[in-house]
Amino acid sequence: MTAEENDLPLAPPRGMRDFYPEDMAVRNAVFDAWKAAAAAHGFVPYDSCVVEQLSLLKRKAGEEIVDQIYAFTDKSGRELALRPEMTPTLARMVAARQSALTMPLKWYTIAQCFRYERMSKGRKREHYQWNLDIIGEPSVAAETDVLTTATAALSALGLGATDYRIHVNSRAVLSELLAASGIPADKHPTCLLALDKRGKMPDAEIEQMLRDAGIAPEQTPRVFDILKLDSLESVRAHLGSPTPVALDRLCALFDMGAAYGIGDILKFDIGVVRGLTYYTGIVFEAFDVNRELRAIFGGGRYDNLLGDLGGSPATAVGLGFGDVVVAELLASKGRTGAISQSRLDLAVGFMTEDQRLAAVRFGVAMRKKGLSVDIALAPEKPKHFFSRTGRGAFRQAAYLGPDDISKGTVRIKDLATRSETEAPIA
Repeated sequence: MTAEENDLPLAPPRGMRDFYPEDMAVRNAVFDAWKAAAAAHGFVPYDSCVVEQLSLLKRKAGEEIVDQIYAFTDKSGRELALRPEMTPTLARMVAARQSALTMPLKWYTIAQCFRYERMSKGRKREHYQWNLDIIGEPSVAAETDVLTTATAALSALGLGATDYRIHVNSRAVLSELLAASGIPADKHPTCLLALDKRGKMPDAEIEQMLRDAGIAPEQTPRVFDILKLDSLESVRAHLGSPTPVALDRLCALFDMGAAYGIGDILKFDIGVVRGLTYYTGIVFEAFDVNRELRAIFGGGRYDNLLGDLGGSPATAVGLGFGDVVVAELLASKGRTGAISQSRLDLAVGFMTEDQRLAAVRFGVAMRKKGLSVDIALAPEKPKHFFSRTGRGAFRQAAYLGPDDISKGTVRIKDLATRSETEAPIA
């Protein structure tokens, strides 16, 4: 075997990630914030297998989904895929036991998801995603609840109103605006898809996309004019009286958000469309205040998906919150360093084999007191022990030598202040 043949690639597959201990510290901090916020707001956890039936994903997103995901055929000829998101799986699980479930459901999961797509800043081919879903609640209380829960997680990570905004819109309101502009209802899905591409591709290409879909040339400017509406008041004026129900619902969300204490974070944004066609009403995306990163999280109401995938019709609101962008935002604020330096309480070392059992007994006693304790696996000299433990991984260190054994005491050093306290080994 040549040297070249013996060389193993040391990097993970393209678009995937390794998590070294300092990376795990950040990931765990994010996961802990997610779990704590979900529990505090009454969501219960669920999970599923990472491999999903390809037919389910095709039914939700169409045949073209195959080109965007990791799809394969197993040894028995079954068509499967690594899950690209959790919403179809959630719908499948709920449909399977729908008659036995008590509505509304408030479920959450932290799922690893995979997509085979072009990478960019904030986008990997795998990521972990926190999903919050409320099924069976038709009012905007559901939207407000998932948004309040997401803001609680961000708050736990040290991020607040000066760091991000939640941009809110409604696909139903957009459809009402299109109808008021003379666009036929059967053309609305294409128009919404085109509006979602605004800023991601040249307007000339979007115009061509609209023409290819049968939108008359004189109607194209009307589609773009909708994006000039910059407030709920301007939308109301454009639609006239009586106020459409969808606009009333959107206004109610802002009123309820203020009551929940997140009014200063919510922002109306006519440009938020969300490209997934299963969204039926209010949609939202959170961005850092300077819009330098991709969306921190996004979601909305999807009232038809459960029925479309074989269950009984049920209203639903969902939110997906990935780990990649929020880690980038924390890094840009200089906050990942402190998270990565999470430390164990105590390191216990010893000089020779004669002191091992005493060191072990002391370390075990400290663990029983609830401390996190690393007990040395081999004897080491004092200089090496304090050099190893003084690099930020521990708060305190205790080192046992022959004199300590004879005295029956151990000195515990605070590694930050360098002060020492003495305690009985027993």
